[in-house]
Amino acid sequence: MSHWNIAAAQYHAEHACVDKHIAAHLRFIDAAARQQCQLLVFPELSLTGLQPADAPLPAPPDEQKLKPLLDAAHRYRLTIIAGTPVQERGWRKRGLACFTPDSKQIRFCAQERGACMVKEDSSLELVETNSDSPDIDDSATLLTHSLAAGEQTWHVAGSRLQRFAHKYAIAVLMANRNNSALWDARGQLIVRADRGQLLLTGHFVGQGWQGDIIPLG
Repeated sequence: MSHWNIAAAQYHAEHACVDKHIAAHLRFIDAAARQQCQLLVFPELSLTGLQPADAPLPAPPDEQKLKPLLDAAHRYRLTIIAGTPVQERGWRKRGLACFTPDSKQIRFCAQERGACMVKEDSSLELVETNSDSPDIDDSATLLTHSLAAGEQTWHVAGSRLQRFAHKYAIAVLMANRNNSALWDARGQLIVRADRGQLLLTGHFVGQGWQGDIIPLG
């Protein structure tokens, strides 16, 4: 694959209506498909909305409700990573829901894992990003990270991801409610969005990354 197109959906999920969030996700998915993207990443809790800091996480959405997203992944040959609560050992955690073109199953995992992808076949592996020695395959080209952070937290997370990109020689795509960003495998910032609902896109052409920002209105 000489060209690889990826995108972060900059989406501020404020309300708690899952059906409306799914409709918004489908709008971003259509926009990413028009850009011929192979990967689209949403911020954390994009499917349920952000909760007050002291509020318990809502129940994970019913998988049947998420079927339109899985159908879209198949239709557009697009890997989609959305933010959702997950249930592990009786506890609810912030997590990811992964929809892939070649699977009929939705894959769920806890938030502290990132998705590593290989450009040539768009395969997806989940790695523990908080580990001192994350198990990153040598062929991995990109690490994704979903976040719902304000400005102060963004600077901390952004610095950590930039160091991660440089240390492990892997590009990093961060989807956030604002200021989504892409770093290349040297830790150089390729593109960073400001505020608003938009697609931040990355295009791997030849030996390097290019970035763009597409407002959705």
